[in-house]
Amino acid sequence: MVVKYRFRLYLFTLAMLCGFCMLVYRLWWLQIEHHQEFVDKVPEAKRERARIPGVRGEIKDRNGIVLATSRATFEVRVNLREVLDEYVRQCRIKNTPVPTLKVQFTDRGIIRQKDEPDIVTMFKELIEARLAEMGLSVAFNAERDLRVHYRSFGGVIPWVYRDNLTFPEFSRFAEHNLSLPGVTVAERGSRVYPLGALACHILGYVRLPDDQRASEEERKGWDYYVPDDFGGAGVEKSFDKFLRGRPGVRTMQKNERGRIVGEVKGSYEPPRKGNDVYLTLDARIQYIAEKALREGGIGRGSVVVLNPQSGEVLAMASVPSYDPNRFIPSIKQADWDTLLANKTVPLLNRAIRGFVPGSTYKVPIALAGCLGHIQGQRFNCSGSVTYGTNAMQCWIQRQSGGSHGTLNLSDALMRSCNCFFYQYGNAAGIDNISKVGKLLGLGEKTGIELDEEDTGILPNPQWLRIHSPAERWSSGYTANTSIGQGSVLASPLQMASVSGAVASGKSYKPHLLYQVKDGDEMVEPHKQVLRANLSQYFSDTELELVRKGMWKVVNDASGTAKAARITGVEVAGKTGTAQNWRRNEKGVRVEDNHTLFISFAPYLNAKLSVCILVQGGKSGGGCAAPVAQRVMEQALALDNGYDPHVQPLEEVPGNFNKVESVSYADNPLTALAAAADEDGDTGTNAPEREATDAAPRPRNVPNIRKEADSEGSAGTASSRAAPKPAGRRAGIFSRGERSSESSSPAAPPTGGFFRRLFRSPQ
Repeated sequence: MVVKYRFRLYLFTLAMLCGFCMLVYRLWWLQIEHHQEFVDKVPEAKRERARIPGVRGEIKDRNGIVLATSRATFEVRVNLREVLDEYVRQCRIKNTPVPTLKVQFTDRGIIRQKDEPDIVTMFKELIEARLAEMGLSVAFNAERDLRVHYRSFGGVIPWVYRDNLTFPEFSRFAEHNLSLPGVTVAERGSRVYPLGALACHILGYVRLPDDQRASEEERKGWDYYVPDDFGGAGVEKSFDKFLRGRPGVRTMQKNERGRIVGEVKGSYEPPRKGNDVYLTLDARIQYIAEKALREGGIGRGSVVVLNPQSGEVLAMASVPSYDPNRFIPSIKQADWDTLLANKTVPLLNRAIRGFVPGSTYKVPIALAGCLGHIQGQRFNCSGSVTYGTNAMQCWIQRQSGGSHGTLNLSDALMRSCNCFFYQYGNAAGIDNISKVGKLLGLGEKTGIELDEEDTGILPNPQWLRIHSPAERWSSGYTANTSIGQGSVLASPLQMASVSGAVASGKSYKPHLLYQVKDGDEMVEPHKQVLRANLSQYFSDTELELVRKGMWKVVNDASGTAKAARITGVEVAGKTGTAQNWRRNEKGVRVEDNHTLFISFAPYLNAKLSVCILVQGGKSGGGCAAPVAQRVMEQALALDNGYDPHVQPLEEVPGNFNKVESVSYADNPLTALAAAADEDGDTGTNAPEREATDAAPRPRNVPNIRKEADSEGSAGTASSRAAPKPAGRRAGIFSRGERSSESSSPAAPPTGGFFRRLFRSPQ
């Protein structure tokens, strides 16, 4: 009996062993012998690379005061390819058709039609309906925004559905976005200009990446391409290559079902902040200049302040102005239309725009006479000079019927005698005038790092042959050029550079770049470019003769710029009032003279060279000189501890009010001097010229926030409480986190690996 029991036990054990061996063999056969065969039958898992935009570098003044920086803002991005894939998947399950629409396109000049997935319908049914339940949906432009983006980028560049979210909104999105295919909430660097409208025309603005239209080459190699902001105008554009950050990389692992299962270990490359750009600007002097224009009641004008010993731009102000923060992340269509419709042209940087310089141009003409060795000659002013049949008046004859008599160069500059310079310029010759203009950078771009700069016009026979082939150069043309009228155009920046060259004896190219740094490491050092050393062309005596004339303009009892005097500081300068016209609202031509004043101070070892432009002013001495006095006095006081307390500035809307004179409430002496400095310094018999500030539509159009259309407005804006999130698959940009415990808006946001844009992963 015992033997029989043991036999059955052994038999059962043998069967168990055989079965186990067969199982092991089968497993070996499946997993080892035929491993590759079965692997080939399973959909391959894949990795996908996502580009993380870098943070833009800061723009600072020469002393480190921040003019432009970046802050973290929250936005909602939608990967439209994922929306399409999910919608198609659900249609297959439900056995329903995928919605499409007919789209016209041109193929070799022939208009054709094709079916396109109706991405708007898919988004509204799959995403927007859910967002409406959460109370987080907004109106959008379906045709010009969403459909255009889908056609342009598909799923490579995410579509930004919402930006500038509040933190509570961000928290709600982050809590629920895991239930929405293709939707991610993320942080990105958004530009901010902490001083408002201060230096707005220099700084410019940035444009959002959706309008960058990244090329195929740039997108190549990325499964998900999130572009950088890029400079649209001003130094944001000029120094974009330094300011742009370096992109980071995150590689996500997808399983065979196309779902993200995590991040590939060790694949994360964090984005890097761009370089910091230091400008030659001194924010304190910039603030002083901007306040001087505002407090002087000037609706259209500019101030340029240079260091005459290096060509560094210390300040460049222009009014009217705008707040560049309005352009971030995009400007409303209504606001953009208002800016364009404003006849005073707030977007125009008047500091680098060509204007008729008037009698300030007599300074380079004086140097041209030195080049022709006629600086010692005296010329008589009888009230007018006749060229051909044209009697060209001096301003004093038109104003009072008088004349200046016989003058030397310094006194002619002091009195701004037109008749003297008609004769002096012709005696010097147009060739010498052109040569001096070349030395001083007139009639060409200065090279300032702003691509909106005008060249100005230095007319000569060669210029006339190109622009008016039927006309011949004459002494009358030279006479008009000699008083800065006729076809002459020069920017305030160019004229400030002229003043600085006379003061220092060296003509530098004005520049804005001080240095570029990556942390404490120098990337681009400070450079100054010498255009011409005037001592190679003029003797010290000749230069001093011109300087002395400019000194008399301010300090002599008969000078035209007594309003520019500063107690304890010797100031030299030259006034100018150029005839100009503009069209009013009724289309009628009205007088709109340009009044200017160029100056430098102190007289010996000058620290500042300045040009002031006031449009619609009565005279350079009464309108522009007081502004120069204000700017130079406060700027020079900085060395003695004066603090202007730089604050954010509001934008100036601009106006066409006629400026009789400029004075400041805390300086009544300037008001008295300005009233006495109505020089009436305008040319006559010059071609009638209309205002040159009527700028064309800007070349650098910013991002304009598209207004919602009827298709994108339906079904939005719900105030219902947000429901608990559902456990659905994560969007492509999320790390796979789940948030099921926290429902408070103040809870830390989850989901979306881009939310740590400014921080390294833990």
